Amino acid sequence: MNVCVTGASGFIGRALVKELIRENHRVNAFVHERGLPEENLCRVYKGDICDSRTLRRALENVDVLYHLAATMGASHVSEKEFFRVNKEGSRVVYEAAGNQGVRRCVHFSSAGVLGSVKGAYGVKEDYVRNPINVYDRSKLEGEDIALDFARRGMGIVVVRPGWVYGPGDRRTFKLIRAIAKKNFIFVTGKKAFQTPVYISDLVHGAVLCADKGEKAQIYHLAGNEIMTVRAICEEIAGAAGVSFPSFPLPLWFVKMVAFLLENGYKTLSREAPLTMGKLAFFSHSKPLSIGKAENELGYSPEHDFKTGISRTIEWYKAKGWLSS
Repeated sequence: MNVCVTGASGFIGRALVKELIRENHRVNAFVHERGLPEENLCRVYKGDICDSRTLRRALENVDVLYHLAATMGASHVSEKEFFRVNKEGSRVVYEAAGNQGVRRCVHFSSAGVLGSVKGAYGVKEDYVRNPINVYDRSKLEGEDIALDFARRGMGIVVVRPGWVYGPGDRRTFKLIRAIAKKNFIFVTGKKAFQTPVYISDLVHGAVLCADKGEKAQIYHLAGNEIMTVRAICEEIAGAAGVSFPSFPLPLWFVKMVAFLLENGYKTLSREAPLTMGKLAFFSHSKPLSIGKAENELGYSPEHDFKTGISRTIEWYKAKGWLSS
């Protein structure tokens, strides 16, 4: 089968490309700048996600499209850029896919479109959407564009991943490194919940969405455990062999520091070491129900968090990421 993956140089994109190649699919990898270690096993197309000409080439004779390309929540990125890539980029992608006759599309949205969920029980896909920051608002509008194309006849399925982690992830690595190096202070405040998902489980779920998902439907893909953020951090500390910090800081104080840092670094067009977006992990709950994916797709995540985070930290140690 001929498959195209946009955002193929990101953490999830790389893992997805690797799995698709393992399953003997012919993969076109669409990337913005960086190449892929699997370049000799797939065709790489470099371009802007709003460049319809390059997209049309990447989508020629493609059966299935996985659309992951997005501008992430960096503090120095402008609001205009978020919406250009995450909203309008999605429109350009699906227009090109429709023109090229792509029969199946899997759109990667974000659990952030839900905002901060109340309570600790896993919410279903029809839970009210109330994004809090500009990144999540742009992802919501991208999700709506995908669903609109699907309702007009395109075979598009929407995925909302849980809190993704696994070997090679540089975003969660920052948290893991801080805890492992004892440079971490826990933030107290409102109890927040997350639904971790190991990278291989997410990739497997995405492939199931392409194979079995109903068009114009949304599927939450996460692990089986809804965990407090404190429990997640304690499990990371245990896997890293360090003690958990005893003296947490109040959320209001850390938010003030993050606000000052974010605005200071924005003038330098650099990512601040602490941002309001990063603090959202500690204060905004994302407890997801995966019942729909289990019942309709046969989705069944294999990794509990204890096993997954242990494997992840072992990988970081083996690669020397935690040695400096």
